[in-house]
Amino acid sequence: MSQTVGDFILARLRDWGVEHVFGYPGDGINGLLAAWGRAENRPRFIQARHEEMAAFSAVGYAKFSGKVGVCAATSGPGAIHLLNGLYDAKLDHVPVVAIVGQTNRSAMGGSYQQEVDLLSLFKDVASEYVQVVNVPEQLPNVLDRALRVALAERAPTCVILPADVQELDYSPPTHAFKMVPSSLGVRWPAVSPDDAGVRAAAELLNAGKKVAILAGQGARGARAELIEVADRLGAGVAKALLGKDVLPDDLPFVTGAIGLLGTRPSYELMRDCDTLLTIGSSFPYTQFLPDLHQARGVQIDLDARYIGMRYPYEINLVGDAAATLRALLPLLDRKEDRSWRETIEGNVARWWETVEREAHVEGKPINPMRLFWEASARLPDNTILAADSGSAANWYARDLRLRGDMRGSLSGTLATMGPAVPYGIGAKYAHPDRPVVVFEGDGAMQMNGLAELLTIARYWHEWSDPRFVIAVLHNNDLNQVTWEMRAMQGAPKFTESQTLPEVSYADFARAVGLGGIAVDEPGQLGPAWDRALAADRPTVLDVRTDPDFPPIPPHTTFEQAKDAAEALLKGDENRWGIISAGLRTKVQELLPHRA
Repeated sequence: MSQTVGDFILARLRDWGVEHVFGYPGDGINGLLAAWGRAENRPRFIQARHEEMAAFSAVGYAKFSGKVGVCAATSGPGAIHLLNGLYDAKLDHVPVVAIVGQTNRSAMGGSYQQEVDLLSLFKDVASEYVQVVNVPEQLPNVLDRALRVALAERAPTCVILPADVQELDYSPPTHAFKMVPSSLGVRWPAVSPDDAGVRAAAELLNAGKKVAILAGQGARGARAELIEVADRLGAGVAKALLGKDVLPDDLPFVTGAIGLLGTRPSYELMRDCDTLLTIGSSFPYTQFLPDLHQARGVQIDLDARYIGMRYPYEINLVGDAAATLRALLPLLDRKEDRSWRETIEGNVARWWETVEREAHVEGKPINPMRLFWEASARLPDNTILAADSGSAANWYARDLRLRGDMRGSLSGTLATMGPAVPYGIGAKYAHPDRPVVVFEGDGAMQMNGLAELLTIARYWHEWSDPRFVIAVLHNNDLNQVTWEMRAMQGAPKFTESQTLPEVSYADFARAVGLGGIAVDEPGQLGPAWDRALAADRPTVLDVRTDPDFPPIPPHTTFEQAKDAAEALLKGDENRWGIISAGLRTKVQELLPHRA
């Protein structure tokens, strides 16, 4: 039997080492689906409940595996549904290839069913590479380039396959004019920095007395080098949100997250430093960095497009984080005065004491911070974590203490709702032997997570480690938006937009064959985590949390919080809107811990 274009596409994906494709079927990719049947489902087609979830799963797979994620969808609405997940990949710099169907070539331009101008649709989200395959001879070049560009640019790319092309007999490009042959694979260079630039950077860093380091996801492969540089410089290390897992939080000089969701010691680190070294981060919030004329700066990044754009750095080094730090290390003097480092470590120690105290403030029924505090002590050192957008992201960023080889991520830049559960699914296919834990607001759970529990129920038996815990902050409120309205608009909660319908997430999980544990008392949290992490199947922790716990900004001092609380308690509606007596009580209880 002759090989069709669909057959060839799957064979080429196998040649590239692609093991999984996350997708949803439709007649626009029938030719591919038939090829999957002939290929004995290699690479494995993982069926999501929705194309957006397939894209998110591909993003999660790519984030946690370091490989390219691949998703597939039919023409028209199926392709459209991929967009949000692909924008998540674009904004967080993740390699994903989307393979989408299109109506037959003969129907194009005829306002045919599901005919959408896919080149125009994908030209922004897949701006690095998007192409239509109109004849078999365009392959393998188009597919190879989509994979190679996705990996090279850490970005989504897209291959569009008209339905009739998928069923054509494959014929390769010939050795002829206007034919484009192709080849498999790529060997990546270790991008070394400029020698003179490294020397200048070392001189600047050696001159600083109070060095702060900001590490982002680009520093993930440089853990040992980063620890050594921080030790030489007596520096503290703050982490951008996507770089939360770059260093573990049990290192005494790691100040945790920075920014709107950050910690107080990270704020103090940037407030008081005289030198800033940024590694692998394009953290956008300048107001959380040192004042513009306060600190001298060095930036290291592999991508020159993101160099020098967030702070007036004196020296901008383009290079791989680990290679650049290795080049720097022999030139760095060990700072003998350790008073700056001791101050940082003292601030960090006090922060974790504050986190513990705030987590034990009584809630009605459960303080959401307690959920994360109880998890921190129990999660295995190789856990993969995902958090959804919303108030869950606040506590994930600020209160969860990573250890060992834990990995963690969320939708860092797009901050879209709904990716955490499909991220977890992607993580399980990247590392089926590791436990996965997802922190999910009930808004995101109702939006996407409930349906994807069906996907988990279908596939979890394939994973060598069945542990997959979805912890739902069940407060029947779109809590992050509620607090944003209070803090930024001085408006009360708009009930019609913010209140969610009641549902038992634990019951839903049990109904589809998963574990479900309902928790409505603080004392139940620890045992519930123990049960979920020892379970023989994926488990939902349905935790009744109090919506009236404000995510107090990390830089808020006792005096600032007291002033705000006094305005709140006086009913200053211009600032706080109309609030409940219970919320007023929570602020009063939390205040002493910021003293």
